[in-house]
Amino acid sequence: MKTLIRSAVLGTLVLGTLAGCASSDSAAVYSKSQMRQAQNVDFGTVVSVQPVRMEGRNNELLTMGGAALGGLAGSNVGRGTGAIAGSVAGAMIGGLGAQAAQRNIGGKTALEVTVRLDNGSRMISIVQEADVPLAPGQRVRVLTGGGNDRVVPM
Repeated sequence: MKTLIRSAVLGTLVLGTLAGCASSDSAAVYSKSQMRQAQNVDFGTVVSVQPVRMEGRNNELLTMGGAALGGLAGSNVGRGTGAIAGSVAGAMIGGLGAQAAQRNIGGKTALEVTVRLDNGSRMISIVQEADVPLAPGQRVRVLTGGGNDRVVPM
């Protein structure tokens, strides 16, 4: 029975990890839903590029796995109502711990890119993955639309 529980938890963690890797915040990656969607294009010059840390994504499967492991560990505390209370407390602590770990461990290095648009009256800042090289003074295109704004080199 313990082997079955361990296998289920391990499977949940593996699926959760794979699901968490399925998306990107890169300026060079487009999702299927972004295909064939018009975007506005502005031209500008990069004013500054600051490295920032992008928070990891929460994955419900990993959180449930953490709660399950915490509940199993907590059930070994005491007997009777003590074991029940330990299970509940362990599940809560395991779930919260899994969420905190996902935010901290799953994060990536990103860039906060500030651009002065050519119209001169506006400056914008966009945070995106650090996989497209950008530097102050560089000419760029700013693509906006559908909440998926990005800065890309000319």
